[in-house]
Amino acid sequence: MSLEYRKDEAEEPNEEFDQEENYQPPPEVIPFPVYTTILVGCVLIVTAIQFGTGIEEGALAAGFVKPAVREYGEYWRILTGATVHGGLPHIALNSFAFYSFGRLCEYLSDRAHVPIIFLLSVIGGSVVSYIFAPDGFSVGASGGILGLVSYLLVYSFKRRQFVSAEFRKNLIFNVGFILVFGLMLYQFIDNYGHIGGLLTGAVYAQIQVPSDPHQNPRVAGGPVKAIGFGALVFFVLVCAFSVYRILTFSRMSELF
Repeated sequence: MSLEYRKDEAEEPNEEFDQEENYQPPPEVIPFPVYTTILVGCVLIVTAIQFGTGIEEGALAAGFVKPAVREYGEYWRILTGATVHGGLPHIALNSFAFYSFGRLCEYLSDRAHVPIIFLLSVIGGSVVSYIFAPDGFSVGASGGILGLVSYLLVYSFKRRQFVSAEFRKNLIFNVGFILVFGLMLYQFIDNYGHIGGLLTGAVYAQIQVPSDPHQNPRVAGGPVKAIGFGALVFFVLVCAFSVYRILTFSRMSELF
């Protein structure tokens, strides 16, 4: 996906904006996405444990098993379901998408927003999925990843003076492709989880991304940075709990 972040407006230059002291355009080179790398790395570790103990067993142990949530109150599955996957193609595709879109979010905004968007979108996707499809179970970080995609899409429209039309078109194409692909494979894909994640990320962007061209979207205050770091640590702990669940489930399966 190509990205062009323009300093001046497409139609005519804004001299007042050019002289804005508080404005700092994104760096020419995309910096190393620290938070995104940590998040993706944690998901990869959990999936590696799955491969060691059994993909299906790991999905049952920590996946979003909706009857278990309803009957046994295992609400933690709303989060742990995003840490486990259904196989090598699933984790490979999600990891690539997670890193690609998370990297762009860290570039265009403050990195603290990435774990916040991801966690909220995972929760939003799981809740929508539970409401409209209360049976069965789902696995994968797709809901959280699509929250990052919709965040970037809203960002590209709210900051249209600086983000190229090609970038917006690419994002629209990605969202459309995901939705169509999901409809074609509706028996295997949690479309409600995808829609919930998309809506959550879009709402977050609508609230967080400033429309005023004089406000720098890359500036985040101390509270936001603290919340973002807290969300990052929290997801690391969620992944650790998923590993614990998978290993415990595997030992119990061996005994019985």
